[in-house]
Amino acid sequence: MTNLFIIHGISGNSQENWFPWLKEKLEPFGVDVIIPNFPTPNSPKLSLWLDHFKQYHSDLNEESIIIGHSLGVPFLLSLLEKHPVKAAFFVAGFSSLPDNQFKDEMKTFIKDFNWQKIKENCSQFHVFHSDNDPYVSIDKAEELKEKLQAELTIVPNAGHFNTPAGYDKFELLLDNVKELIK
Repeated sequence: MTNLFIIHGISGNSQENWFPWLKEKLEPFGVDVIIPNFPTPNSPKLSLWLDHFKQYHSDLNEESIIIGHSLGVPFLLSLLEKHPVKAAFFVAGFSSLPDNQFKDEMKTFIKDFNWQKIKENCSQFHVFHSDNDPYVSIDKAEELKEKLQAELTIVPNAGHFNTPAGYDKFELLLDNVKELIK
């Protein structure tokens, strides 16, 4: 069975956006979808999130697929420095601090990532970004693309890929993930 992790962003939780919909769509394919609720989502600290995630280490393996949304992306980059996985999908993500109203709360997640180790631990990266994200500028997606030597998919008018932007479903992501579990 493939394990798939969806990691929420700042002020997030497991029941927001397209997360429950994606879980419902993938479970019939024999995928175990895990969507942790991290502590202190409104004032996140990387160390607390990493400690919380330790309970899932036995489920995270070389056949796992990981999906990060927004702040979930730098969290997953930290995990990838130590844990190999099959594939990573980064949605509205960043590896350097975006210039938005949440930057002070997110700064513990940004560091000098070991890009070589990250790429050794995952050979398939998919970066999704919108051309009108109000929180994370498109140059952050370009930066991720370059550092990971990844595929970048620009989705027009998708905002921050959240419910306010109309993203309680994410068909493109579902299609991409299904290609890997067949």
